[in-house]
Amino acid sequence: MKFSIVLSTHAAQFQAVAFKGDFEANVAKIAGWGYDGVELAIRDPNLVDAGALERVVRAHHLAVPAIGTGQAWGEEGLSFTDPDPAIRSAAIQRVKDHVPLAARFGAVIIIGLLRGIVKPGVDHEQAMGWLVGALQECCQAAEPAGVKLALEPINRYETTLINNVEQGLDLVGRVGASNMGLLLDTFHMNIEEPSIEESIRRAGDRIFHFHVADSNRWYPGAGHLDFRSLLSVLQDIGYDGFVSGEFMPLPDADTAAQRAIDHLRRVTRQVR
Repeated sequence: MKFSIVLSTHAAQFQAVAFKGDFEANVAKIAGWGYDGVELAIRDPNLVDAGALERVVRAHHLAVPAIGTGQAWGEEGLSFTDPDPAIRSAAIQRVKDHVPLAARFGAVIIIGLLRGIVKPGVDHEQAMGWLVGALQECCQAAEPAGVKLALEPINRYETTLINNVEQGLDLVGRVGASNMGLLLDTFHMNIEEPSIEESIRRAGDRIFHFHVADSNRWYPGAGHLDFRSLLSVLQDIGYDGFVSGEFMPLPDADTAAQRAIDHLRRVTRQVR
């Protein structure tokens, strides 16, 4: 199993990002604790120095398995399903802007809350139509660069669009692109899935990335989820991507990151 943790390149409001601030210092700590990669949360790729990021990450022998786009929603309000066509267009362009950086790192582009919600005055099918169209356009732009997109089913309290694996797989089918898949997150799955293990099996090879947080959104090992069982299922289905920590920085970021990797490495040794 390969493990990474979310690292924001800039200050961000989203609380379930453990590391923000001094990028180089954080990368050094993450590598020192034994992680294999850093998942980069980037609001706007035009505001980062890709070469500088790559030099720091490579110097510490880390991979970048995925790039998160959620800050474009959280900080700017961009989404694929906003009633304003200019906002929808800007959200699509933002994903296209991520493609060169994702290609550079061999990273998946994550579509989290950038997909949006069903806003007042918009019916669900209209929102779904906008979402499918946006994803088709983004997948088409990403495909020549060999870049994949992974949409994350997010629990019902955060969005009204795509809450569980069944809905996510239906969406992937509607988009109809080979580079469109899912990011599964144990925190959201614990709320929405009758059986996390069975949902992982059902998603199978459409899982392009995997997030871990415990039932309380603290680090793995701080709640009641059985990560030995979950990682065993990932192994059974042949998942060879990264398992990436996205959890609250509690009791503090450093402690959470260290306890997470210790717990995940320990249960991995117990997986047959």
